[in-house]
Amino acid sequence: MAIAQDISYRLERLILDGGLAPGQKMPSERQLATRLGVSRAILREALHELQGRGVIETKHGKGSFVARIVPGAEEDGGDSPLLQMFNGHPRTLYDLLEIREQLEGQAAYLAAERATTQDLHRITKAYAALEQTDPLTNARPDHNFHQAIVEASHNPVLVHVLNGLKNLMLLTVQASVANLNPREEMRNKIARQHKRIYQAVMARKPEAAKRIAMAHVHFVSDAMREIEQQGTAIIRVPVNAPVSKAGVTQNA
Repeated sequence: MAIAQDISYRLERLILDGGLAPGQKMPSERQLATRLGVSRAILREALHELQGRGVIETKHGKGSFVARIVPGAEEDGGDSPLLQMFNGHPRTLYDLLEIREQLEGQAAYLAAERATTQDLHRITKAYAALEQTDPLTNARPDHNFHQAIVEASHNPVLVHVLNGLKNLMLLTVQASVANLNPREEMRNKIARQHKRIYQAVMARKPEAAKRIAMAHVHFVSDAMREIEQQGTAIIRVPVNAPVSKAGVTQNA
């Protein structure tokens, strides 16, 4: 069983690394067993596990395929294949932060250019809520602040993509709150970054807003990598679980 779980993990890594693309037909059992150096019986057990979790799909008479993971799929519940892989594969957190850095940087640029008076009011309200919330339990207000800026971009494609990835983006914010906010120096730096993003958007400075928003997400990513390099395991928080002041889930 342990061997089969290891093989299923390795297959997930192939998917995450692009060796097996979403929608792609899986190689034959013989090819996969040879490639992974295991018996076909062990491989079948691993494939059965992945199929049960929705990572691969089997079509009668056609074979097995990597499941298509599209924006919005995780909205159906907290147990989607991509959410499971987030929890099981450490690198996925940094993949998500890479996406956040680029898309939220562009959203901040566009918001600074296009935000209406009503948008600015919503951003101000979201920022005030973030400021007033305990920084050790403020993942959702933090996410809501960034989301208000995204919506003020008035780019429907950008809004749709980030809305579709909402739960996954929230996971990265929760990880930041759980791992960085208990550390006073990092918590204060993140608070200053949020303030600078807010000020740049309100002052309608697109280039500054983009630069600061991207630097903020980049800082979060680098800081968590540094924590891992120091030998501390990164805390990963389920979407619906509140974060306690100790930085762990309250229902753990």
